[in-house]
Amino acid sequence: MIIERLVVGPIESNCYIVADEETKEGIVIDPGADAGKILKRITDRGLKISYIVLTHGHFDHVSAAGPVKTATGAKLLVHQADAASLNDGFLARMAGLAHQKVPPPDVLLKGWEDIAVGSLRFTVLHVPGHTPGGIALYGQDVVFTGDSLFEMGIGRTDLPGGYYGTLIDSLNCRLLALDDCIKVYPGHGPDTTIGAERRGNPFLVNPPQRECSS
Repeated sequence: MIIERLVVGPIESNCYIVADEETKEGIVIDPGADAGKILKRITDRGLKISYIVLTHGHFDHVSAAGPVKTATGAKLLVHQADAASLNDGFLARMAGLAHQKVPPPDVLLKGWEDIAVGSLRFTVLHVPGHTPGGIALYGQDVVFTGDSLFEMGIGRTDLPGGYYGTLIDSLNCRLLALDDCIKVYPGHGPDTTIGAERRGNPFLVNPPQRECSS
């Protein structure tokens, strides 16, 4: 499996290019900025991008979705609860940046969908709290967590649509249900593992506040 991380934009978000080594079919996760940089790596690798997956709707994770989609012909996927926020431009303006228009999603996710590229299979986990439609993408012994979980940290919950208790429940019920060996690729910062976060993340010391749903 090919996993390449590109740090993009002024907020230094992680964009991931993930592909099957044999078929060269792949996905782009969170093209937040620097479309030219992302497309060059796709071309250099000789990849065919089938899907663009947005872990949530914040501008620093979606702003290059339009040009990447146009260049690759990939389908754009986002959770239904974040679709309406893709073009509100509020957070970009707060950061003093111009809003970059995001095209309409091709697929609205609900959670538990499977995404396949070549021999790779990933499951969509709904992890609300940072945003209402935050997701993680889990499979092949890795999980891409967007801004829900970082190395020894969690996503902000003080922005519109964020709720601390909801995020803690999501992390406990969804991500800490995974095995300790699962590698975590977050939306900002370095890689980690579920085990390292279970043992040391100061935000993940409490049990779920409610019974976990299926």
